[in-house]
Amino acid sequence: MKRNGVLIEDTFAEAFPMRAARLVITAIDETWAMHAARALTGFATSVIACGCEAGIERTLRPTETPDGRPGVAVLVFAMSLKALADQVLKRVGQCVMTTPTAACYSGLQGAERAPMGKSLRFFGDGWQLSKKLGGERFWRVPVMHGEFICQDYAGVQKAVGGGNFLVLARTPREGLDACERAIKAMSRVRDVIMPFPGGVVGSGSKVGSKYKFLPASTNQRFCPTLKGAVANDLTPEVGSVLEIVIDGLTPEAIREATRVGIDACCRLGPRKGILAISAGNYGGKLGPFHFHLRELMQ
Repeated sequence: MKRNGVLIEDTFAEAFPMRAARLVITAIDETWAMHAARALTGFATSVIACGCEAGIERTLRPTETPDGRPGVAVLVFAMSLKALADQVLKRVGQCVMTTPTAACYSGLQGAERAPMGKSLRFFGDGWQLSKKLGGERFWRVPVMHGEFICQDYAGVQKAVGGGNFLVLARTPREGLDACERAIKAMSRVRDVIMPFPGGVVGSGSKVGSKYKFLPASTNQRFCPTLKGAVANDLTPEVGSVLEIVIDGLTPEAIREATRVGIDACCRLGPRKGILAISAGNYGGKLGPFHFHLRELMQ
């Protein structure tokens, strides 16, 4: 299959189950809500070493937030409820509560829950107050800028992590141009994030390594500088391979984000250096969610 002259390889992306929470961060204006969101989602590209994967989903109008202020929705993913709860508590406490005028609410009504205000209230040193609205408890914690409002718990739901596709390009610059277009298009899809810097991975990995202490290492099959030294899947023209990783609340959201992302890359075509689209998988051994590229692009 080719799309605008770009080969869509007959392969699939392999993804795995995760737990996810959507946090709604509000503040006096969008600038300060975004400061809190960016701090919370920092150092959260991969569960391999970061503890979670997190990213900004979208900005919110005042009519879309619980307190009628400008806001930002972020998604946080982890491998288990326990790991997710630990990351949510630390990141909200250290990054949202510390941001002037910021507040934090749950953006999901999941069957599972992760403590937020329930634990952060103790920072009030006994002066904290709570109120129930619509069956949900909210905490008012006195702080130096005024007060920090935080919902008791964040709802958690089952989710999918590790959706991906690979952009095989003639040069790094041409690959980045395509990926930037893809991320812009994919950012309009709800319920997904692309957690790596700028949404793009420059050092895609495989599971395992020749070194026993390392859980992941470079994916040599897609390293252009190793052509001729190891068995690989690259033609001579490929000089750069970039990966876009997608985490989503549902498989359907990942499918749609993958589709629009690949379509955006293919619009550039070989004349703009985009040669093929592939995906990362481990023969179906890593996870139960398989996103077949040709099926998605039909």
